[in-house]
Amino acid sequence: MRLVPLVLLSVVACGVTACAGGPPSRYSDSQIDRALSSAPYAAQPSLIVAREIAFARAAREEGQWTAFAEFAADDAILHGRNGPVPAKRLLAGLSDPAEAVQWSPRTVMMSCDGRVAVSRGRFRDPEGNIGSFVTVWNRSGYDDEYRWVYDAGGNDVPQPTPVEPAENEIIATAYDYVQGLVADCPRGGESVPPPPALPDAVDARREVHLSSDGTLRWIWEHRVDGSKYFRADYLTSGAWEKIVEERFAPSE
Repeated sequence: MRLVPLVLLSVVACGVTACAGGPPSRYSDSQIDRALSSAPYAAQPSLIVAREIAFARAAREEGQWTAFAEFAADDAILHGRNGPVPAKRLLAGLSDPAEAVQWSPRTVMMSCDGRVAVSRGRFRDPEGNIGSFVTVWNRSGYDDEYRWVYDAGGNDVPQPTPVEPAENEIIATAYDYVQGLVADCPRGGESVPPPPALPDAVDARREVHLSSDGTLRWIWEHRVDGSKYFRADYLTSGAWEKIVEERFAPSE
């Protein structure tokens, strides 16, 4: 496992104040771009943090569903109450709400080659409900840009009480605490061990995806009670480790 230098994440984090409605950023977009371009690894979680910042800004300025469509891959899926559905087709029929959901990642994990990333974080909707989300990003296509291919989320059950400010400060401070993780790269001539077998998906629809370099696996399940399950594993220190696991309650 490589822990990406968090100084890079901190530089990117300074750009989020505009999304939070706070004071202007101390860093320009060009300064952020220079910091990212000098990062030492092909797999840079800081790039996903920057992408999430741009995504959240677009949601606020252009409209929530407009931004979701803009940042989505052609084959992206949204995991809703009835299961995953093609995102572009669904989003084309939705009108932007007056106010967008606010969100920020807390953990970003990437495949060794940087082509696949999973971000996991927290959100707050306009009604004040708090919850968690997971988004899978792929870097491919004509422009070699990161675009999301899977997104799911759900409210906390029960909701945190108003006296828990750390839970409610979704945007203002969260970017300072992003954990960046990158899967191990196999050394020359070494083969990547296959990920461990999964338990049977009892009473659930499931899809399993493996990055092209074989170092990151992500899974979604939609269960008969309407709940959503997500899991991601990656290769670290020669073995597979589960690093993201979320269970979202059925939507009301």
